[in-house]
Amino acid sequence: MKRNYLAIAFVAGCLTVGLVSCKEKKVQTDIITTKPVVEKAKPTQVMGDYEQTVPVDWVGSTYQVVTRRAADKSLPVIDEGQGEKFYDNRITVRIVRKDGSEFFAKTFTKDDFASCVSASYRRNSALLGIVFDKAETDHLVFAASVGSPDQSSDDYVPLLLRISRYGDVSMSKDMQLDTGAVSDGDTAVDLDGDEDGV
Repeated sequence: MKRNYLAIAFVAGCLTVGLVSCKEKKVQTDIITTKPVVEKAKPTQVMGDYEQTVPVDWVGSTYQVVTRRAADKSLPVIDEGQGEKFYDNRITVRIVRKDGSEFFAKTFTKDDFASCVSASYRRNSALLGIVFDKAETDHLVFAASVGSPDQSSDDYVPLLLRISRYGDVSMSKDMQLDTGAVSDGDTAVDLDGDEDGV
């Protein structure tokens, strides 16, 4: 009788081992990973539009000098090199007589300053601004700049824009230093030769 118990126990043990070894292993499906963070593309930025009107006494009369900057989405987008993209600007300069008629009106882009700013620099820069500076005997003088559209940057080329009493436009690099010295490289470029006069 003792042998039967041993035989039954042996058979039961073999069956248990057989069942355990034949049982399928459960596949681990709980894999913990972090999803890759997809960096959202930053929207193309604008520098901000502005308009300024300044009354100017010039050649015996009073004029309104109006400058207006606006982003232009039709111009090539500027990549300033740090992952930020900006729209370039167009700046309109209008000189209005006392009676409301226009003496001068022209819209500028940075390419109008190609004679003063190299093509490689213009590629990643914007027309930053044109502002009225002063009235001279025969010219109205404006300060202009082409440079980095990033407001925290001080990278730009200072320029001078002159409009004559005949409506002629010339531009040059502003070589006037804080010391009052003027560089020999200050050359003016005539953009149009209209002689309508004031």
